Amino acid sequence: MPKKLLKKYMPTPESIKANKNLRFLGDKLHDPNLWHLNRRSVSSAFAIGLLVAWIPTPGQMLIAATLAFYFRANLPIAAALVWITNPLTMPPMFYFAYRVGLWSLNQPSPADDFEFSKESIMNSLSDIGGPFLLGCGILGIIFAIIGYFGIHLFWRWHVVRQWKLRSLR
Repeated sequence: MPKKLLKKYMPTPESIKANKNLRFLGDKLHDPNLWHLNRRSVSSAFAIGLLVAWIPTPGQMLIAATLAFYFRANLPIAAALVWITNPLTMPPMFYFAYRVGLWSLNQPSPADDFEFSKESIMNSLSDIGGPFLLGCGILGIIFAIIGYFGIHLFWRWHVVRQWKLRSLR
């Protein structure tokens, strides 16, 4: 993985240590393993970030940072990846999660006469909640596995390619 590219866009450890939302971690933020760019830490960070991105709750960055700290994954990458779910991407992603939940529960689609209004949504939350949360869980696990092994394999491929190019020179 191109370390220079990642280092260019990653925040510095000092800026993250100064973040008031992460102060509850204390001196543990000084652990150098949270900042290393190696295959294991970046792969783990991708898995954590992609898993947490599918959790439909506020505070995703805090959850990702805590998991990155616990699993000693790269903290900035894990925290940044939760922004895959942003105000523009949330509706299609969460609708897809709902559809996956319906499919996995083998439930029929809701009636086509569904009216998109606040009252209609509030009345059908009990029907929507189960499939939606199940779909988010399924997709979170699937994307975490794909992210972990995908980055792991990509990193390995990149290193082997660099070795071959170096040997050709």
